Amino acid sequence: MRITLSLCAALFLSGAIPVPVLAAAPVQTTQAKTARLDALFVALKRERNERAAERIAAQIGQTFQQSGSATTDLLMQWSQKAIDERKFDVALDFLDEIVTLQPSFAEGWNRRATVHFLMKDYAKSLADIDEVLKLEPRHFGALSGLAQIMTETDHKKDALAAWERVLDIYPMLRSAQDQVATLSDELAGEAI
Repeated sequence: MRITLSLCAALFLSGAIPVPVLAAAPVQTTQAKTARLDALFVALKRERNERAAERIAAQIGQTFQQSGSATTDLLMQWSQKAIDERKFDVALDFLDEIVTLQPSFAEGWNRRATVHFLMKDYAKSLADIDEVLKLEPRHFGALSGLAQIMTETDHKKDALAAWERVLDIYPMLRSAQDQVATLSDELAGEAI
């Protein structure tokens, strides 16, 4: 892949392939994506029908996937294929490239956090979740991952706090509601 990228760069530099002018497009795309996410998050917080909330959450997920870069999109596809095949080291190679090429793309960090979680490397997963939440504090998927790691590592109070943050963003998420109830009961029982 590096040879192909180097070859493309050489062709651009030699003038064999014209370089399109795209300076204004990413700003407009970023602004449109931000506006769309803002509206979707408002709708998600207000929605009281579980199925309708799931549809809004799916739209948020689709919007998160929009990187604005064909290269990043291709690397994300390859990483997902590697994850599906349980080739986590291969997936990490693609995801490392994504976060290097486009460090402001929260979903690249989130996917890498997921792979680290699947490999039970919680420290690296937490570091990536931290990056996701710096870029998109409303990322309920990353917050759910944080809560799962806190549960796995027996930090129930932190898990509860993370699940409560999820519910503040996505009140109708049944799994988060169940986790809050379970952890609240467990912590109340431990206090006795």
